[in-house]
Amino acid sequence: MYIFCIVLILIASILLILAVLAQNPKSGMAANFGASNQVMGVRQTADFLEKFTWGLAISIVVLSLIATMTMPSASISSSKSGVERALEQSLESNENLMPQALPAAGQDAAAPAQTTDSAK
Repeated sequence: MYIFCIVLILIASILLILAVLAQNPKSGMAANFGASNQVMGVRQTADFLEKFTWGLAISIVVLSLIATMTMPSASISSSKSGVERALEQSLESNENLMPQALPAAGQDAAAPAQTTDSAK
């Protein structure tokens, strides 16, 4: 299921690129260089391309969520970056040092240093 979702995402991405490139610019500098949109039926084509573009964008988001939910757990553990692994190792080494740095539960911590009042 995961591979199937990835393939669908790739196909939808390619179609989205083509749909965006096929659209006529509505404003901006690129609109000045384009041809006139006064031809019969151009407005309906633009509406279809816009709806098609939005549909593809929404489908990519939904397929990405589905692919994430169906991702095998082996892929998740193997996809950890070196930074994440180093962070986990440093946290584990800090956990080993923490009991030595903290006082035992039954013992009181050292009394705080007394401050002198400079106004007296």
